Amino acid sequence: MEQNDNLQQRLLLALVLSFLVFVLFDMFMPKTAKNIDKNQTVVTQQEQQTPNVIKNNSATVPTQTSQSLAPVTTVKSLTTVKSDNFIYNIDELGRIAQVTMLEKKYEYDGKKLELLNPMWVKPLEIRFADVALNKEALKVHYKTSNSTIDLNSDKVNRVTLTQKLSTLTVTKELTFYKDGHYDIDIKLSKPADYFITTGQRPNADHTRYMVVQGSLIKKGNGVVEILEDGDVEDMLNIPDAKFASAFDRYFTSTLYNFDKPLRISNIIIGEDRDNALLFVQGEQEFSLHGYLGPKVSSILKSINPELTDVIEYGFFTFISKPLFKVLEWLHGLVGNWGWAIVLVTLLIKLILFPLSYKGMMSMNKLKELAPQMKELKEKYSKDPQKMNMKMMEMYKRHGANPMGGCLPMILQIPIFFAIYRVLLNAVELQGAEWTLWITDLSVMDPYFVLPLLMGASMWYQQRITPNTMTDPMQQKIFQWLPAVMTVFFISFPAGLVLYWLVNNLFTIGQQYVINNAFEKQKSAKIAKQK
Repeated sequence: MEQNDNLQQRLLLALVLSFLVFVLFDMFMPKTAKNIDKNQTVVTQQEQQTPNVIKNNSATVPTQTSQSLAPVTTVKSLTTVKSDNFIYNIDELGRIAQVTMLEKKYEYDGKKLELLNPMWVKPLEIRFADVALNKEALKVHYKTSNSTIDLNSDKVNRVTLTQKLSTLTVTKELTFYKDGHYDIDIKLSKPADYFITTGQRPNADHTRYMVVQGSLIKKGNGVVEILEDGDVEDMLNIPDAKFASAFDRYFTSTLYNFDKPLRISNIIIGEDRDNALLFVQGEQEFSLHGYLGPKVSSILKSINPELTDVIEYGFFTFISKPLFKVLEWLHGLVGNWGWAIVLVTLLIKLILFPLSYKGMMSMNKLKELAPQMKELKEKYSKDPQKMNMKMMEMYKRHGANPMGGCLPMILQIPIFFAIYRVLLNAVELQGAEWTLWITDLSVMDPYFVLPLLMGASMWYQQRITPNTMTDPMQQKIFQWLPAVMTVFFISFPAGLVLYWLVNNLFTIGQQYVINNAFEKQKSAKIAKQK
């Protein structure tokens, strides 16, 4: 029983330390993406690989086919698609070569944000299974029916791209919409095995946080398979899928069709074989849909509710998704993401309050019993079994439970990591104001007010929380935790720091309520004894 008298403090210490390890991993693990010279255009081996054709619903793992190609000459823009929020540039090989986000909240270093890495494989690229035909297709330029599409006008939002190869003609008809999704109809003049790709993931995250990014496939049975950068080992074929997505922290390139199963293959690319490139197998006449832009839940939901599954948060997705839905609902009520964070924190505290009440009351009782516990330890130091028996009798007599405060803390561990991912991954927080000086919840507080208040609240919370910790080393660690956490939170997104600060403030309020309740119970018990 001696091991249980400060178990709650040890558990809290483990929670905080595990969080620090989690964050250190996020901040300092190197990303697989490399800085690229955007003026350079090359063809690497990753652009020379084609997956195997999926036949007869076979799901066997394919082998990659490498093809020797001569470097492709510089490819120019063929068609420009403009809207209020974005510009698509379609190049002479019929691919979406670049997407430029026009909204100010997405600007980076004072420039409009470009989503795609010029040296990576681009969305809507077609590859043929036939080596010679594929080599030709990566050289012959398309012709366009329209060099400019303005989605803000009443004109046609459709473009037809035509590529005449030696043995067949490829026709792509693309229809674009203001919300960022598009329809694509492909026709070949004669049958041929080919694939169309989502392209490699957007490369628009310039932060130092290592969030989940890579490729994602939703299978026909609803199971989502994630091929995370740096963790791709095997190639695969999926004969029945709903969509294929290549994604980074905030943006996605997705090909989907919810009316007809898609056949999806992948190849592994990169120097360390750590990225997956997804291909959808086509037919002679083939129709599907795509989306290329920010992972805004409301936009994806308006296109098709199943598309919201492209938003995922790693291991804690199963908790993070419901939390974000609640956060989104609260935002709909108050119209401000900052106040929505405050309200969702309050809601979590209210749900956990019954457990927190029992746990904090138990901690107060243990604090009151600390002198008696010390006496028992000294008296029965040579007889641990009898000491534990006497302690159990004392706990039972006074209604104390040394494990009472553990459950709320255990429940808060997955909840905290889940909301950490939500607030780190939600593109909705970009450019979202809260109040006064906080004009963007996705970046750090420019004046460090929130992290300093967070550290002060953590220190004060320790002052009023009952503490039965006797180990000197643990006491020193606890004393320094507020300072350590403040240093870490200095550079954190303001939305995440706001959550932690508000959580501390509500916990302080809870502690005052419970401490007062305990004192009243104690006084009533003393009065009854008299």
